[in-house]
Amino acid sequence: MDTETAEEVKRHFNVVAEGLRADIRVVTEGVSANTDRLERVEVRLDRVEVRFDRVEVRLDRVEGRLTGVEGRLTGVERRLTGVESEIGAVKSMIRPRIARSDA
Repeated sequence: MDTETAEEVKRHFNVVAEGLRADIRVVTEGVSANTDRLERVEVRLDRVEVRFDRVEVRLDRVEGRLTGVEGRLTGVERRLTGVESEIGAVKSMIRPRIARSDA
């Protein structure tokens, strides 16, 4: 290989290398921009997670209150069943007497 060919190959290699450097810079900038975006998304997701945790705590409280209300309603239902039974018994006692007084 003569000097002129060697110089031409060297120039060609330098042009190719410079193009690769430019491409690598573009890729590096893109990765950096994506990293920044991902960090912002991560911060937002952390905030959302905190809000969901608060909602979960509130829902747990509501669930506890509803369980208490459900227990109280079950008690009221039992008492109403008892009252209905008593009213039925009273009706049974009164009907024969009303029927006799009508006769």
